[in-house]
Amino acid sequence: MKPTNDHPAAQSRVVTQRVNCEWRRAYALAADPARLPDWASGLAKSALLPQGDHWIVRTPESGDARMRFAPPNDFGVLDHWVAPEGVPEVYLPFRVIGVAPDACELQFTLLRQPHMDDAAFERDASWIARDLQALRRLLEGS
Repeated sequence: MKPTNDHPAAQSRVVTQRVNCEWRRAYALAADPARLPDWASGLAKSALLPQGDHWIVRTPESGDARMRFAPPNDFGVLDHWVAPEGVPEVYLPFRVIGVAPDACELQFTLLRQPHMDDAAFERDASWIARDLQALRRLLEGS
């Protein structure tokens, strides 16, 4: 069945966080897989382990998962893909956008997965907001 605008799988939500930090510095920190456990509690409980062209990450809810990242770029694209064991890979669009010389906006698009009920979608959106706030605190040094 092709999703329509009314179909739950067609839903998305952009979660944003303004940061007092030059966008390239925010991008460099957020793009570093070694720093993911410092701010992305919804994704990484511990250090990521490199394995070929991807990483192994221990997630808080799904155990180990394979993770891959968009290649380094000059556009602030931090998209990543996560595949917990036995689950299809999930696409996670993430951007850092410069909005002023010393400010940027973090934009994470939560795409509702077919298995997500309303409560899970809301929980994930809240968790992403907390993680982006943690990244803001890290970038702003507080």
